[in-house]
Amino acid sequence: MVHIVGAGPGDPELITVKGQRYLSEADVVIYAGSLVNPALLDFCQEGAEIHNSASMTLDEVVCVIEKAEREGKTTVRLHTGDPSVYGAIQEQMDAFDKKKIAYDIVPGVSSCFAAAAALKQEYTLPGISQTVIITRNEGRTPVPEAEKLRSLAAHQSTMCIYLSITMLDKVVTELLAGGYTPDTPIAIVQRASWPEQKIVRGTLATIVEEIKDKNIDRTAMIVVSRCLGADYELSRLYAPEFSHMFREASK
Repeated sequence: MVHIVGAGPGDPELITVKGQRYLSEADVVIYAGSLVNPALLDFCQEGAEIHNSASMTLDEVVCVIEKAEREGKTTVRLHTGDPSVYGAIQEQMDAFDKKKIAYDIVPGVSSCFAAAAALKQEYTLPGISQTVIITRNEGRTPVPEAEKLRSLAAHQSTMCIYLSITMLDKVVTELLAGGYTPDTPIAIVQRASWPEQKIVRGTLATIVEEIKDKNIDRTAMIVVSRCLGADYELSRLYAPEFSHMFREASK
């Protein structure tokens, strides 16, 4: 069996209990070395065969897993964050299906949620935003025309933008062209949940200047939303005059 495990955003304690158990039981571990905190490998059993996939091709990854399967070993494919978001796991699962290799998936904490925790911020505030868009700017990986930042900005919702910090000036240009105003709040969270976590706040008008000389050039989440520091309506869930199946309204 192959277990595709989300390692979480960086803090070793943010891996799920199931993910940690699978990691501790694995005979073979293939981890995304450029992103996964190596401290997670401390959960591995002594003698586990460990591979860093940063220097491996898809065929090489599958070859290692095929060999482990022939030998009756258990493999963990350890991905950063949650493997379903920019994890490139579909092509791996398709390869496993072709080779009749059994696998399952253990979800993980994505960096957009670790960023929210770092910012001490709820993304869905009443009267401000009830939608969160997870996206990225177009780079070497193309983005469908309808999903370009300029188009998504028209929704004026909370946006969590991955893999785009090196193109921040272009991101800002697209967001402004799509309808966000220059005073829209924006936050950059680098390495959310890691000891070296870094946060820079600003507006669309100021953020490019704000991050200069901050050495933020990778593994950073861009959060754009009016929810950042906004006045908002209180939730009806806890309002005394609001009834629901677990509580009668107060007079």
